[in-house]
Amino acid sequence: MKPSLVTGASGFLGWHVARVLAGRGHRVRALVRPGSRVDGLEVETVTGDLRDAASLERAVAGCGLVFHVAADYRLWARDPGELYRSNVEGTRNLFDAARRAGVERVVYTSTVGCIGIPHNGIGDETTPVSLADMAGDYKRSKFLAEQVALEFARDGFPVVIVNPTAPIGDHDVKPTPTGKIVLDFLNGDMPAFIDTGLNVVDVRDTALGHWLACEHGRPGERYILGSENLTLAQILRKLAKITGRKAPTMRLPYAVAYCAGACSTAWAGVTGRPPRVPLDAVRMAKKKMWVTHEKAARELSFQPGPAEQALSRAVEWFRQRQRPAE
Repeated sequence: MKPSLVTGASGFLGWHVARVLAGRGHRVRALVRPGSRVDGLEVETVTGDLRDAASLERAVAGCGLVFHVAADYRLWARDPGELYRSNVEGTRNLFDAARRAGVERVVYTSTVGCIGIPHNGIGDETTPVSLADMAGDYKRSKFLAEQVALEFARDGFPVVIVNPTAPIGDHDVKPTPTGKIVLDFLNGDMPAFIDTGLNVVDVRDTALGHWLACEHGRPGERYILGSENLTLAQILRKLAKITGRKAPTMRLPYAVAYCAGACSTAWAGVTGRPPRVPLDAVRMAKKKMWVTHEKAARELSFQPGPAEQALSRAVEWFRQRQRPAE
């Protein structure tokens, strides 16, 4: 069997995608940046970078499948150009290398941020959306990267696109912004909340959805991998039920959150340290990112579990990491 390449396997979602493939008997090759590693999985590692075309040629050599999960996922960067170089040009570099290597199929991990959300409604893969709808450099870079994937698909290269919502669960090592909600709740660092909404999905279901997209997805099509639409207040109440802690009851007006984000981000520009409250995160929160995964259910047989089981697993994992070694 030819190896299957996974980019981003040292991160949260990529690790779980590699785990799904390894569990199905695939030889997994992981593209990792210098100094990174893939803990707890039997995989072959190739050191490289999405911005280094030569390293990508080595990574895809002999591979049958490619799962492009890696992305520069930051809601603030002192040099925003880094996001575009990794997410947009890096995607083009990888697809060019994969096409030359004769890769049979690519699953590209986009984001729910690239899905159009109608006013006070539920978005799906057909909802109109444009670059102008993207708030911040991260979302703009991912939107442009998705356009690269669609361009390759139109040219006949078998690329299937998945749009995960807000995956949550174990092995969120950074953590992701969604995982940070759980971690902040556990640490008592969330005295208030804003009126926003997310679609929460178990990261294990999301990873399995990548494999289902590889097996059943149609090239050039997008598939939302999500589960439950929840307000942030509902998420916090679920966390309160799981942990026995009290959920915050103070709702922060959007204008106050915006001012906090503006000040925090301006100070980051002076210090070079990431802001506590990125302004782009506040801008994104103005819109409830609620979507339906009906297409993935229909075409991929994607059947995600409830958000509460993912939140419980995330809580347990973060608690284990915080527990002193005996």
